[in-house]
Amino acid sequence: MNPMAMMKIKPLLESFAQNHPKFPAFISTAANGVDVGGTLEMKVTNSAGQKLSASIKLNEQDIELIRELRELLSAQL
Repeated sequence: MNPMAMMKIKPLLESFAQNHPKFPAFISTAANGVDVGGTLEMKVTNSAGQKLSASIKLNEQDIELIRELRELLSAQL
């Protein structure tokens, strides 16, 4: 990743972690529990009440990406 992009995103990640202190721990725990064939689900509800959702079945490359992101984020926070 571009170092300048990391410098830009770091304060945003730190602020997000301060505003939502349980979220980083959840991500770390969830990242430890994922495996090939598992499912990642995401749901979003906007302020107007509209709901969006998506789910993906995880493959080996997805698991590797999740592990790398966990390492990157833990190093930044």
